[in-house]
Amino acid sequence: MKAILFDPFSGASGDMTTAALIDLGADVWKVREAMELAADVDVEISKRIKKGISACSVNVTTRKEGSLTLEKITKRVESMSLPSDITTDAISVFNILGKAEAKVHGVSLEKLHFHELGQEDAIADIIGACTAFYDLGLKGYRIYCMPVSVGMGFVEFSHGKFPVPAPAALEILKEYSLPWKPGPVEGELLTPTGAALLAHFVNDKGVCPPMTAEHVGYGAGSRETSVPNVLRVISGEIDEALISDSIEILETNVDDVTGQVLGNLIDELLSAGALDVALIPVTMKKSRSGNIIHVIARHQDSEKLARKIIEETGSLGVRIIPVKHRLIAQREMGKVDITIRGRVFPIAVKVGRDLRGVLLNISAEFEDCKKVSQEAGIPVREVIRIAEEKAQHIFS
Repeated sequence: MKAILFDPFSGASGDMTTAALIDLGADVWKVREAMELAADVDVEISKRIKKGISACSVNVTTRKEGSLTLEKITKRVESMSLPSDITTDAISVFNILGKAEAKVHGVSLEKLHFHELGQEDAIADIIGACTAFYDLGLKGYRIYCMPVSVGMGFVEFSHGKFPVPAPAALEILKEYSLPWKPGPVEGELLTPTGAALLAHFVNDKGVCPPMTAEHVGYGAGSRETSVPNVLRVISGEIDEALISDSIEILETNVDDVTGQVLGNLIDELLSAGALDVALIPVTMKKSRSGNIIHVIARHQDSEKLARKIIEETGSLGVRIIPVKHRLIAQREMGKVDITIRGRVFPIAVKVGRDLRGVLLNISAEFEDCKKVSQEAGIPVREVIRIAEEKAQHIFS
């Protein structure tokens, strides 16, 4: 399957993203024309050498300063007669950016002005990146992202200094669960615009499966640093049909916790973000009966889940077992209507497919089936069978 890997080892910005996609093969003239049509800017696209790496550089010069609301930016983008995919993508990116800025500044989205982002060049960068993405035909690709290097130290604002990453960029990283790390140099490497573009484009936040690289693009940043200030984008093929998902396993042994407490713990952990929870009966030292609490979790949730286990059980420690990754099916929710004794009942179903779209599994939601069983007066396993057979027919 076709895939794209963003490798922001030296951060990401709007111009770096646009430049990297041009270097990957997007049409230079189409991108420049769209950028200059969208904003009051001059765009220069050239080649630059960054620490020995030949990279595409997109330099945007703003001809007019101002302050626009999100509504005015949206109307401008919609009036440009761009392909619908570019318009939809660009508006989505601006909404990601706007919501983050609005939350940070404590204002409504309607009143937010993009003055701190130099809105004309931000508009040009976002339109440019979306145009390049569309021109490359990347819709339908699996889009992965390596951890984003955000830099170190402080970034200067009109109202003071803030630690890197900038507040709006950090809000986007948090909201869209994009992996990030400090370094490798002093200064701001990730801009809010760069974060918003990654948040929009990236559709798979798991570990990138083994990949055969076909093309590599480098987008030059404006800074000169001790590492090449470029954003690397790789296109290629991934061979496996299942999705790689990064997880950790949490475990602890308990021998003095009641069944009621353990049952409640399962509910608490699932509500707090655990992907799965299991209790494994074991015989512990001195032949005491106990349980292993076994939790599958995302890396970012491990600490709070471990704390929850300690608080609820009195355990003094939780083991965190790193896992390379797990392979999972692509999941979606569907619905089927089944007829029993003249009545129609809706049943939710989980549908599992591989990345090629091949159907792997269908599972009817038990709670829905249980409710239908009680109302229709037939065994729940019969309801499950009817629902899954219907779903097999619809979703195959």
